[in-house]
Amino acid sequence: MVQELSQDNLAEIIAANDTVVVQYSATWCGNCRIMKPKVKKLAGELKNITFVIADAEKFPESRKLATVDNLPTFAAFKDGKFVNQTQTNKFDVLKALVDEVA
Repeated sequence: MVQELSQDNLAEIIAANDTVVVQYSATWCGNCRIMKPKVKKLAGELKNITFVIADAEKFPESRKLATVDNLPTFAAFKDGKFVNQTQTNKFDVLKALVDEVA
């Protein structure tokens, strides 16, 4: 399952779950729209990871949890701590990030 943020509370989600992968996106971002179904596919396969989509423009506090200077940015968190991130529109690069925390 993929959770889309409706409020700026990503820190709470990261604290409440063992493993979290976040897609930082924006409504205008074409590559973000391309990656969204790929994130949903991974989320369906990996039930032990919480996947979150966060609008980097609407939620500045959530954005601060990673270095977001290009979109889409994917960030991985394990046990409440930042592990790694990547900026990509390629599924294999996203999968490698997910494998780091799976």
